[in-house]
This record gives sequence, structure tokens and C-alpha cells, in this order.
Amino acid sequence: MTSPASSFDPARLATAVRRGERAALARALNLLDDRRDEPRRQAADFLRQLETDQPGDSGHLIGMTGPPGAGKSSLTAALITVWRQRGLRVGVLAVDPSSPISGGALLGDRLRMKTSADDDGVFIRSLACRGEFGGLSAEVWPMSLVMLAAFDVAVIETVGVGQREIDISRMCDTTCFVAQPGSGDSVQFLKAGILEVPHVLVVNKEDMGAVARRTLSELGTALGRAHTDGNWEVPVLSASATSGTGIETLADTLDRHGRTLRKSQCLLSRRRNYRAQWLLKRLQEEFGSHGIRQLGGEAALVEQLAGQNLSLFEQHEALRQRLLGAAPGAGDSTSNY
Repeated sequence: MTSPASSFDPARLATAVRRGERAALARALNLLDDRRDEPRRQAADFLRQLETDQPGDSGHLIGMTGPPGAGKSSLTAALITVWRQRGLRVGVLAVDPSSPISGGALLGDRLRMKTSADDDGVFIRSLACRGEFGGLSAEVWPMSLVMLAAFDVAVIETVGVGQREIDISRMCDTTCFVAQPGSGDSVQFLKAGILEVPHVLVVNKEDMGAVARRTLSELGTALGRAHTDGNWEVPVLSASATSGTGIETLADTLDRHGRTLRKSQCLLSRRRNYRAQWLLKRLQEEFGSHGIRQLGGEAALVEQLAGQNLSLFEQHEALRQRLLGAAPGAGDSTSNY
């Protein structure tokens, strides 16, 4: 009798994912979310195949972040409607708070985003943040590669942990910060440096009237600078997920930033740098700052990783083995990204 492990075909799974087959997408994401040894090895084989066959600059990876209650999920659902009207396929990773008991996601994707379950052009997956302060678990980056392979637009919506939530900016092509009118967060975001993160800033719930306009004015005054992405100037927009106003403009602006990245030919190098940052974080979690120093230090390691053409897990495993070989008594060589 053939075991599930021996029948696993990474090339076939990668092909099915690129075709957008829902069963294949679910299987691939479940594989990446499984921390047992054998699924980890299968996930490495699958992603190696996916990265080999997929252009490094395909799709548009958008991060939606902001404080709890700002309406990120409602705004994402409204954007999905616009994107689908434009013929774009959309995949969403909705990062939720984790259960302290099971470690699973507490909120369901369908509870927060009202989209048609019959639309094959939309795929939404809930993912637990597993208590990470940056609002993103280790699995999000590999999962984003799957979404980019299958969809025109891939969205990562973070859990909304407030001022610490900046990891999203080190992963996505375009980061959109959703502000809550009248919450008093604007000054706090300025102090925390959060407003240095987004490429697009939108005040949701503009139907709140004067309160929303005041928040819009405050944030517009605060953002008197440009990102380094082709001299991109951060726009401050207003929208209402409830009434639908401003959603088309928001979708246009997000798309314009993606096109700016491609025009300036920095998208591929940006993604390579983000991958290097992800690898660095995983290695720091497992081996600490001492392990990073053994590999030459943070800056040199990021530069080295960003310049390589190896797959994500080939890089990760090669560095792990170097550190495990240097560590006395290190016995477990199973990757734990």
C-alpha cells in the first residue's frame, strides 16, 4: 500500500496551485501550516518546485494593516469586489488572533469578509498569528508565495495589534495602513514611527463626517515626505467600506504603487531583500544573535542572501546546517521555519 508521504508529488501540486485549483491551494497552505517533520520536508520540496517555475516578480502582494476596529476586513472585502469587477483573481491571508489552547485562529475568514462562496476567483484563508508581536506568524511569507503563484492580487490582512505591527512592511510590495477616525491614534502612530511604514494611508469610515475629515487632515499634515520606491509620495485617502465611496480610488492607488515598483525595476530586488529578512528572523529565533554573528553578522548575511538565486528553503537549510554543525551536541537537523 502506498503511503501519503511516498505518493506526494511536489511538481504536480505546484502546477495545480498555479492553475488556481482550490483543493490544491488548500492542501499547499495546510502543508505550510503543519509543523511536523515530514510535512516540513514535503513543504520544502513543494516550494522549491514552485519557486523554480514561477517568475520572482509575479502578482501584487498587498498588506492591509492598522489598529483593531479600523475596518480592515470590511475594506478588504470592498476592494475584492472592485478587483473582481476588473477581472482580477484575488487571494487573501487573513491573520487572526490565536487560541491560547489550540493555537488556531479565533476568527473565521468568512465571518469577517462577506464574499461569494461560489466565486472561484476569490480564495480566503484564516491563519493564526501564534502570538507573534509583529502580527504575522512564520508561515505567512511562504504562504504568500503560494498566493502570488495563483492570483493576480494577494492580500495579507494583519491581526491588528497596534503600534508594534510593522513586520507587514518587510514582506509586502505595497503596505496600506487603515486609520480609524476619531480614535486619537494619529499622534501615537507618529511617536511609534508607524506612519513611516505604509505606501498608502486610508481613513476608513468617511461617512462619520467631520470626525473622519479631521483625522484625514491630521494624517495629511503628518506625512510630509516620500518613500524611496521611485520617489513615491504617500497618498492619504478617505473611503467608506459601508457606502463604497473611495474604494475605486483606493484600488487605483494600490495598483499605481505596484506599477511604480515595476517601472523602477526594484520589485524583484525588494522581494529578495524581504526574503532575506524573513530568513534572518527565522535563524535568530532558532539560534539567537550568537548564531547570526557566526554567519558574519546581520548586515553581511542579508546582503549575501539577497544576492543569491537559491530557493527560500535551500538558503534556510544550508545556513541551519552550518550552524548546527558548529554547535556542539546539536542533534535535530529538521527545519523549523
